[in-house]
Amino acid sequence: MAELEGLEFGKSDFVLLDEVNMEQFMENLKLRFEKARIYTFIGEVVVSVNPYKQMDIYGKEAIDAYRGRELYENPPHLYAVADAAYKAMKRRAKDTCIVISGESGAGKTEASKYIMQYIAAITNPSQRAEVESVKNVLLKSNCVLEAFGNAKTNRNDNSSRFGKYMDINFNFNGDPTGGHINNYLLEKRDIQEGAASTTSNNDRSSHRAVLSALQVIGFSKEEIDSIYRILGTILILGNLQFETDSESVQVVGSEAVSHIAGLTTTEPDNVTKSLLYRTVATGGGEVIEKGHTEKEACFGRDAFAKALYERLFCWIVARINAVIEVKDYNPVLHGKNTVIGVLDIYGFEIFDNNSFEQFCINYCNEKLQQLFIELILRQEQDEYQREGITWRHIDYFNNQIIVDLVEQPHKGIISVLDEACLTVGKVTDTICLESMDAKLGQHPHYTSRKLTPSDKTMEFHRDFRIRHYAGDVTYSVEGFLDKNKDPLFQDFKRLMYNSSNPVLKEMWPDGQLSITEVTKRPLTAATLFKNSIVALVDKLGCKEPYYVRCIKPNEMKSPVLFDDARCQHQVAYLGLLENVRVRRAGFAYRQPYARFLQRYKMTCEYTWPNHLMETDREAVEAIVTQHGFQDDVAYGHTKLFVRTPRSLFTLEQERAALIPILVLFLQKVWRGALARMRCQRMRAIYAIMGCYKRFKVKAHFWEVERRFTNVRNMADYGKSVEWPTPPAALAQFDSITQQLHRRWRARQIVKNIPPSDMGEVRAKVAALGALSGERKDWGCGRPWERDYLSNVRDCPQTSSNFIRISKELRNKDQYNQVLFSGFCRKVNRFNKSTDRALFITEKHIYKLDPKKQFKVLKRLPLESVSTGLSITAGVDQMVALHTSSQDDVLLYIQRGELCPNQDRIGELLGTLIDHFTRVRNAPLPVKVCCSAVQLHMRGKPKSVTLETKAGQAHADFRKNRDGFTLLIPSN
Repeated sequence: MAELEGLEFGKSDFVLLDEVNMEQFMENLKLRFEKARIYTFIGEVVVSVNPYKQMDIYGKEAIDAYRGRELYENPPHLYAVADAAYKAMKRRAKDTCIVISGESGAGKTEASKYIMQYIAAITNPSQRAEVESVKNVLLKSNCVLEAFGNAKTNRNDNSSRFGKYMDINFNFNGDPTGGHINNYLLEKRDIQEGAASTTSNNDRSSHRAVLSALQVIGFSKEEIDSIYRILGTILILGNLQFETDSESVQVVGSEAVSHIAGLTTTEPDNVTKSLLYRTVATGGGEVIEKGHTEKEACFGRDAFAKALYERLFCWIVARINAVIEVKDYNPVLHGKNTVIGVLDIYGFEIFDNNSFEQFCINYCNEKLQQLFIELILRQEQDEYQREGITWRHIDYFNNQIIVDLVEQPHKGIISVLDEACLTVGKVTDTICLESMDAKLGQHPHYTSRKLTPSDKTMEFHRDFRIRHYAGDVTYSVEGFLDKNKDPLFQDFKRLMYNSSNPVLKEMWPDGQLSITEVTKRPLTAATLFKNSIVALVDKLGCKEPYYVRCIKPNEMKSPVLFDDARCQHQVAYLGLLENVRVRRAGFAYRQPYARFLQRYKMTCEYTWPNHLMETDREAVEAIVTQHGFQDDVAYGHTKLFVRTPRSLFTLEQERAALIPILVLFLQKVWRGALARMRCQRMRAIYAIMGCYKRFKVKAHFWEVERRFTNVRNMADYGKSVEWPTPPAALAQFDSITQQLHRRWRARQIVKNIPPSDMGEVRAKVAALGALSGERKDWGCGRPWERDYLSNVRDCPQTSSNFIRISKELRNKDQYNQVLFSGFCRKVNRFNKSTDRALFITEKHIYKLDPKKQFKVLKRLPLESVSTGLSITAGVDQMVALHTSSQDDVLLYIQRGELCPNQDRIGELLGTLIDHFTRVRNAPLPVKVCCSAVQLHMRGKPKSVTLETKAGQAHADFRKNRDGFTLLIPSN
């Protein structure tokens, strides 16, 4: 049973009908058509109803869904049959065939194309170029054969007017290696019967597609040109007219003859002669030319045009076969060559006027129906025997009696026709009919008006009737003899053989014989067709067959109309009901134990989720027993056979009820499994991340160790060594490590500094920390003298006096260390500035007057400036000392002669900070002002003018809550 098909769409397999009768069959077929389910199974046979619209069921997704699946695992489809045939060929190295049949307009051509496309899609996964080339030619051949073998009819826009059987050869890998095409009974019609129609864009695109296909297949430009020349010749012949004067028949208009001669590269006189005369040989070997009557000339013209097209079509098929045939194949080297055959052939035909073509087509269908029933029965019987199931005889209609009526030697209709064609003298169709009445009058499946005078549905001397398996068909005997014998005069054959066009010459090899050498009559059309059909049946009989039965739902080509009477008629002559009866004669349904168990194990407590029995058969028996179907089944060696569909539907209904519950359960289990897998995956990820992080940390430490191994021996103790980039997790720790390294490096450097220089180093470090990079040049790179007033080089004229005064102050104030001394300019609140000397010891700050032998003008305890000091961010030497008594001192440190460009603000700042930090254990606040420099002062507001190295600078006092701020423009 096909998966995914609910009962609202009807039964997906006709074998599962409750009762096998025409009413239920048609009801199910109609329901599925209305539900857009155009395919239905009969076991392994697909019944296809033409939807007359495009359906989205043939794309890549559909191909992938059916690839490698069993027939009953998916809804019915052409792909299911194509895949089954391909699997049987590939797995069991068995030749298979797909027989597609149905009446004109039922969709046979489209079905064959979809089957070919599916086989092409699932083969050659490795995309080997030579295999792709073969596949491409096989697909393109359909386009060419449709163009030359199909026609637009009243019943079908793309009607196949010939039967086609294509063998596709496969290597042991299952890839196509070549093929061969056989064509059967190309229909011949009068040339004037084709109705003219306007050219559409579809016709133009189709024409381009045919040209492209011819080129892909390998037709040369000369060959394509010859094809068009022959088609042009046929069209001109269709318009050629004759007239009779007093003595002979003439061609109307010489232009047509010249045109035909030009297209066929023959002489115009020879063309005229072939159209108007016939060359015959007398009994004495004399050759004479016999002129045609106007009727004979028209007959010869039509026969010539039909023969031209038939020879062209057969040459195209032969040319394609030459391209796709398997070349250089060696079974020893390449393995067994297997075949899939695809037969696209006309179905049974019953028209208002049935002629010779319908007779041949219906005979072909009788042969195929006979083979179909025999193979179905044989498959059924073989399966029963393989599985050890008792086979019982199945009654069915054996149409061998109808086949014998047509083909039996010396007695069949074909023999009567051939005999009439060979008889010397004037033999008419009516005489042939009388001969058939005489020989076949007692046959139960043959009758005529003469044999049944009361049947007025037939005409005297014209009609006969055959009771086919699909129904009675009345044939008109008119034209039978002309269509059966070769109607083409030998003159036309010689004309074409003598053409200078090599393609035409190749098409007419029988034209090389002279009239005296042509003695043996060719086989008749009916005999040739019979021989080809017998060969076809023999070829199909040795293959494992698969069937597609096509049904035409209505004559209006409507996608919604279902004509019950017409469809019932097709079901009858396709023998579909007979097929269902044969399939259901024993057991309606059979399936391997493993697959049956897989599908229905949830309906039994002993088999869900998995059974503990020794074999799958025992588990299946448990399911059957629990549901009480013991009397409705049989157990084969590998399969379970179910007799009636009702048992199967009961299982299906119970399964359908359980599926939602199981789906929820499986979803729950699967979600839990997914959650556990995600958890395990996350744990694994975290474990890997942890290991990786630890590795990166170790690697970082190893790299640090490698780079800094010899830093103790470096002159800069590793300052020039570049630190490796740390992992993100070590960023903060690495920063600490670098700080430790810098401290260690500083300690190593400090260890080498003499004790006498340590005070200067501490002062510079203090200045560096206080300025924090806000003052660009603060004297870090030079030695700090501190006591500049005592330095002879800096103050050569006053140093001796200052030394004397400093000794006096030492004796008086008992200081031990000079922190800083130098010249400065003092600015007061009255906008006055005077030269002064600044002398700072660890106890006092002295303001001295250099002009009066360094007289002490003011003495401040050093602790009084613990409030802090302010400097600018520029290059000026301005400093404000903030005292605890709120009597701030604003000074401008002057540079001495030692170096006119020295910056001594940093030295003063660092010395004081180091002293307060080290001796007094208290930090000294420092404020660095930028832009308009803000130096906090206290006192009355005034404006001052400052003398700087760059010149005079005007400063203003601005009041604030703490006192006044001196605003000095920045340099």
